[in-house]
Amino acid sequence: MPRLGLRGRLIAAFATGALVLSVSMGAIAYYTTRHFLITDRQSAALHQAYANAALLRNALAANVPHIDLQVTSLDSGAGSVSLLNDNGQWFSTSLAVGKNSIPLALRQSVGSLHVATQTSVINDAPAFSVGVPLPSQQAAYYLVYDLSDLQHTLRVLLTALGAAAAATTLLGAGLGLIASRRTMRPLAEVSLAAVAIAQGDLETRLPGHRGDADLEGLTNSFNTMVDQLQERLERDARFTSDVSHELRSPLTTMAATLGVLESRRDELSEQGKQALDLMSADIRRFARLVEDLLEISRSDAGASDMIYDTVTIGELVERSLHASTRLNDNFPPPTLFIDPSVRSVRLMVDKRRFERIMGNLIENAANYAGGATRVSATLSHDALHLELRVCDEGPGISLVERDRIFERFYRGDISGQREGNEGSGLGLALVADNVARHGGTVRVEQGPNAKGSDFVVMIPLHREIEDADET
Repeated sequence: MPRLGLRGRLIAAFATGALVLSVSMGAIAYYTTRHFLITDRQSAALHQAYANAALLRNALAANVPHIDLQVTSLDSGAGSVSLLNDNGQWFSTSLAVGKNSIPLALRQSVGSLHVATQTSVINDAPAFSVGVPLPSQQAAYYLVYDLSDLQHTLRVLLTALGAAAAATTLLGAGLGLIASRRTMRPLAEVSLAAVAIAQGDLETRLPGHRGDADLEGLTNSFNTMVDQLQERLERDARFTSDVSHELRSPLTTMAATLGVLESRRDELSEQGKQALDLMSADIRRFARLVEDLLEISRSDAGASDMIYDTVTIGELVERSLHASTRLNDNFPPPTLFIDPSVRSVRLMVDKRRFERIMGNLIENAANYAGGATRVSATLSHDALHLELRVCDEGPGISLVERDRIFERFYRGDISGQREGNEGSGLGLALVADNVARHGGTVRVEQGPNAKGSDFVVMIPLHREIEDADET
């Protein structure tokens, strides 16, 4: 059974407290009322029994004829029955109540010349019996009080108290719900703030809670933590930007030197040509890394603007694929499929960033999966997105890596799964960033027949441009 959350535990605590309190108070009220009602009824019955016994004793002493009529004329009260045992002869005011209705223990006590009382069930109804001995006349008087009306009253009282306990419990649960909402509100604010920060909004802060020492401490600690996190990220971004800019100058010099060496390649020995090829590949990779770092730093600083153009999907995909495969000429170009239903659809995108998305996906396939084998542009199932797929037939990507592959500098277990890695770990992170800037998403799926990987980019076909100046 899953454990209740904090809200559920608060509601349960309030409801349980209300139930315990209402049941306790109800039990006290019930038993107190029951005690007083029964005591009052027994006292009245005992008083009436003494009075009736005195009348019968006088009648027996005076040898009044027709003693049965004397018994019948007694004032026994509503719901009560009088009985007289005169030397073994029984007289009763009710045909339903006779000698055998009187409990044996009560008769024995009265026979021992003791006034006795006993509560029992007579004719399926609760009754209170009083026995008064009349030793001077060798007789005994019994008064049987019917307690059915008292039992009914107590049942009604018990039902009312039970209903009150149920209502109090529901009221307690309602108060618990209100209290839990007030209690959970700060936690909900923390949760929403944490989600916003996780999505990159580092300007998010918790509102102050003045007058509440506990919440104020939590708020201040959280905001201080976010401030420190923002400062650290800004320092890291500045460091990355500064390093990238500082590397551009020597990199430009190295590229110029490399150009001079390549222009005189024929004058080099075979060993020199091999060294030149290695240096050329490393410089190109180094240049790409610096370019990626600059792009990342501009994105983090918010200085990377979107320049939107309206272009048909067919033209956009074909041009982007041509530019991407031209830079990766070590592998055959992938086959291209563009759904006729989307070829002429006009899409508002940043063409440079879209080409970067395509280029990074093609380069990723070249680095890790032997090159891309197929690129397709189709309409999504909901008919609201362009679905761009870049497919390869490489070793594939594990489920664990699929959740992290778009993180910066994450390169996975390349030794066991992918070979020929020459990437920096920033390409797919830039893909995710550029796709998000277009309001889309990117994910990795397993290729058909459990072979290879499919990188799926979803870009909305219709979206509002927030800043008109960027178009």
